[in-house]
Amino acid sequence: MTIKHHLTENLLMGYAAGTLPEAFSLVVASHVSMCDTCRAALESYEALGGAVLEERGVALSDTGLADCIARLDDAPAPARPRPVAPSGTLPAPLRDYVGGDVDAIRWRPVGGGVKQAILATSDSASARLLFIPAGAAVPDHGHRGMELTMVLQGAFADETDRFGRGDVEIADEELEHMPVADIGEDCICLAATDAPLRFRSLIPRLLQPLLKI
Repeated sequence: MTIKHHLTENLLMGYAAGTLPEAFSLVVASHVSMCDTCRAALESYEALGGAVLEERGVALSDTGLADCIARLDDAPAPARPRPVAPSGTLPAPLRDYVGGDVDAIRWRPVGGGVKQAILATSDSASARLLFIPAGAAVPDHGHRGMELTMVLQGAFADETDRFGRGDVEIADEELEHMPVADIGEDCICLAATDAPLRFRSLIPRLLQPLLKI
């Protein structure tokens, strides 16, 4: 697998600093689990951040350590992820959200054979899985914010380039496109947005509130 389209420095640094919305962090974690290049860059940013904190130092109050331990004792136990196969179509961070691999996804039809599954994340951005049949297209649209789209299976092409497994397309307000899945294999993507899309056609605009896209 050759990944051509990577994450930006800002996204990797935001992930390392913990400042990204949960939906965007899910895309970053999924991509980094598959991409040696971005994983190495992320490790560098995390190491840099740790060095900066160590150099500056953080002053604690007399009761700071005790207060921290008390909060940890009161915190609920983390949810145990369901057992998943060691390999599959979905990367490990995403399987934790889905509760398994592709066969565990609860798809809902969007139209034209396209299906989606909305994932539970924080309100600051949304994450969804998209199923685009081979040769089918997503309606022509623009963006009111940022959209990250990571290919998990198959490939799609739009006005900018072709994106295969592991690739991430980063779209902003300047991009209007109509992604089309390659012929020969259905395309599955993970998409995260921090604002509603801007559709050109009437029917997608009418369905947009219902589909939450």
